[in-house]
Amino acid sequence: MLKTIIETLRGFACMVPADAAGSQGCTGTITADEAMKAEEARFAAQMSGDVAALQKLFGDDLVYTHSSTVQDTKASFIESIRSGNVKYRSMKRSDVKVRTYGCIAIVTGHGNFEVTARGQDLSLDLLYHAVWAKRAAGPQFVSWQATRIMPK
Repeated sequence: MLKTIIETLRGFACMVPADAAGSQGCTGTITADEAMKAEEARFAAQMSGDVAALQKLFGDDLVYTHSSTVQDTKASFIESIRSGNVKYRSMKRSDVKVRTYGCIAIVTGHGNFEVTARGQDLSLDLLYHAVWAKRAAGPQFVSWQATRIMPK
């Protein structure tokens, strides 16, 4: 059943005009290797506060849903890093898997992140997915959803 849903979504994504609902669409075929390299570059840029790199890596249509349920856009997420309100001190991943569907890659995994948010140090144990779209400028990060794993 999941395969049917994915195939339906893939077919639908290919039919949606690039400018529909503010989306930039995507083109070509993204590989798992391209998605992982882009994901690694994003993690490095978030930890170093490299706003210029984030501007290039993030799609204008980014929807970033934190494990706290706070939702950011490209502009608001980058501003939180630029301003110092959010600082990613460590971003470790495990059990990472990449699935590709034409011009879309979905990265899933387990993350252990050390973050300072508005002066509060947090240690986050997460399950996450990240979505990358292949565009003319290269892979762009367009969606993040994280779920916090509660201590046992």
